[in-house]
Amino acid sequence: MLLALEGIAGAGKSTLRDRLLADAHTEGIPLNHIGQFSWLSHPATRTLVRLRAGHVGDPDEAIGAACRDLALHSRFNLTPALTQGPVLADRLTLSTACLLALLHQQPVDEYVNRLAEDERARPKLTVLLSTEPDICHARITRRATARRFTEQPDSATRLADLYLQAGDVWTKITGLPVLHHPCTTRADLDTLATACMDHLRAANGPTSPTTEANR
Repeated sequence: MLLALEGIAGAGKSTLRDRLLADAHTEGIPLNHIGQFSWLSHPATRTLVRLRAGHVGDPDEAIGAACRDLALHSRFNLTPALTQGPVLADRLTLSTACLLALLHQQPVDEYVNRLAEDERARPKLTVLLSTEPDICHARITRRATARRFTEQPDSATRLADLYLQAGDVWTKITGLPVLHHPCTTRADLDTLATACMDHLRAANGPTSPTTEANR
């Protein structure tokens, strides 16, 4: 099972990721962790690095690089990892689609459509952390690292809207569930962890998840 965590910076992805890795280890579930990009193509990597830094560039080159990297990611990273057990992706397709839509001021639908074409890279469950942007910003300001352009308040607010749109488009295209939930309180974290662990357990056994994932 491939499970993806999505959302703007500061939404709680790392906190949920670490909780799931710990809970899975405790239960003996061999959960592997993987990142957003493969970094296996030098030309694609150069384009993606520029995009992440906020350099717009050519839209066709951008989506081409994203699709090439995702194809390599699915072939050489995701597929082999999934033979060993469930995989947790900290950002994946929706994050890439939203970044491209933000930079090029285009509807996110087009980018979700293109990236969803690689069926091997489709998460069985996507968890979209819908934490309010002002809460995310407050968390980010406490970090020692430099701010990226996507972490500026205006960009983050726009990205939050794009993620909601992308989640709806993703389910419409693929039929796969997207769980929308904030990660603001300990109770939120517990709810999210329970939902994800239900699905991870189901992937390793005959039982069905007890938590509704798609709303």
